Amino acid sequence: MQSNYSGITALYCRLSRDDGKDCESNSIENQKLMLARYAKEKGFDNTRFYVDDGYTGTNFNRPDFKRMMEDVEAGYVKTIIVKDMSRFGRNYVEVGLFTESYFPEHDIRFIAVTDLVDSADGENEIIPFKNVMNEMYARDISNKVRSAKRIRGNMGEPLSQPPYGYMKDPQNPKRWVVEPEAAKVVREIFMLYLEGYGLDKIARHLQDKGIKNCTSYWQERGIGRGGKKVQPNPYKWKSSTIRQILLRQEYCGDVVNFKTYSKSFKNKKRLMNPEENWKIFKDVHEPIIDRHTYEEVQKLIGFCKRREPLAENGSKSIFCDFLVCAECGHKLWYHVNTRNKNIHYFSCSNYVKDYRGSCQHRHYVRAEAIEQIVTTELKKLAGYLKHNEDELVEVLTMKTEAIVQNEKRRINSELQRCTSRQNTVNTLYEKLYEDNALGKVTDEWFLHMSQKYGVEREELKAKIQKLHEELDELNDKKSERIAFVEAIRRFIRMETITAPLLHELVDRIEVYETEGTGKNKTQRIVIYYRFVGNIEIPSDEENLKLDMRQGMAVEYLTA
Repeated sequence: MQSNYSGITALYCRLSRDDGKDCESNSIENQKLMLARYAKEKGFDNTRFYVDDGYTGTNFNRPDFKRMMEDVEAGYVKTIIVKDMSRFGRNYVEVGLFTESYFPEHDIRFIAVTDLVDSADGENEIIPFKNVMNEMYARDISNKVRSAKRIRGNMGEPLSQPPYGYMKDPQNPKRWVVEPEAAKVVREIFMLYLEGYGLDKIARHLQDKGIKNCTSYWQERGIGRGGKKVQPNPYKWKSSTIRQILLRQEYCGDVVNFKTYSKSFKNKKRLMNPEENWKIFKDVHEPIIDRHTYEEVQKLIGFCKRREPLAENGSKSIFCDFLVCAECGHKLWYHVNTRNKNIHYFSCSNYVKDYRGSCQHRHYVRAEAIEQIVTTELKKLAGYLKHNEDELVEVLTMKTEAIVQNEKRRINSELQRCTSRQNTVNTLYEKLYEDNALGKVTDEWFLHMSQKYGVEREELKAKIQKLHEELDELNDKKSERIAFVEAIRRFIRMETITAPLLHELVDRIEVYETEGTGKNKTQRIVIYYRFVGNIEIPSDEENLKLDMRQGMAVEYLTA
């Protein structure tokens, strides 16, 4: 057995996209035939192939190359033969370290057949130049690939693989189409998150239902993707995967290019690109998630981790993330009384005594009180819509128009300021160019200021574009008002509040500190609805009043 491992002649083959037009002549099969014939003709026995098919030559992070080097370290390999120097590698520094230092130290004979390189003949002065040329070739190919991708990406063609829920269109691989089975899971993930499920809880829910995770789903369909090839449990979902799905804007039907980048052609590690460098094309393919639902999820996921209460404390309140302190603007946190598990309540997360914050009052409110208040107010709204629809629509129209006009004034003012500054910067740049041409300013100062103005021009250009997009979005307020009315109609049919319905109707609920003492306590709770803000509905009903404990009651004011 030992004889099979001693004195190995390693025949190393490599091929990747780096090789461009040479792929056919450099195919793995051709390399194997050439190396086997050469070894036989030259009398090299005990040959063994080490093959890396599909791995770049710009680094040595290749599985079979590592295996070959492990055999070298173990003393099994005596000779390494490659077709040419580029098959060994295209990084001239690392290739030089191997051929000029490492292999001689380990008494390894290195042969590159077509380049006429054989370390047994002594030092070859041509090798360093060949290594440099091989790297320059790889750099040139990389630049061409990057340039082509940049052009395609700026034209709106998706550069990444379709995310879970999509597949490439069989008729046009540059387009994505919905995969019904996976898309159903994506919709369920978004809905569960809106209903108050945390990331871990969603992952457990999918696992318990026997739904295969993304990697296993792709493997089952023969789709090549990253990740482990062997899944101990194909139904196990990770919270990080759930989070990535919830953050993907592509589910709205958009193409998002240039989200990642690599520092150089030698380093294949992908780094996150700043969002201002992304290129977004909206409504390119069929959406899985409507834009409103996606934006609601982004608001929730932007906050700190949503902690689940312990099992014995009961389920989480659907009003989490809606309640804010009217005094300091911070979120109200959800709690369960440690002594009496039936008492669920909210309090200011910025309270000075409990959390060393700056808010001077606790803003305590029972969860049951919030539920009754919101239900009562929605019933008032539903009744008003049922009996006075034209009047309510008029009120909503007036409120949305007022909001739109105020927002338009703000955007137009900012747009005017940015446009004016853009013109000023262009004028300053032209004057700077003329002064440099006339010798009034040095080349060094011109370079410094031109870079500064260049950056500001790009920033202003991006901001102006964003402001124009915001103006376009204001035109959708009419459809939002219609959606709001439709949500109220659904509440009439359901007569109960669900988490998704709450997200469609309510923007936030402001909680004030209680006033008064004993049975004369009052607390103001103000509901701000989506798109229209606070609405005061005429009603003859008395304010909600709840007994907290013996000798103590709170009247809730909603006007």
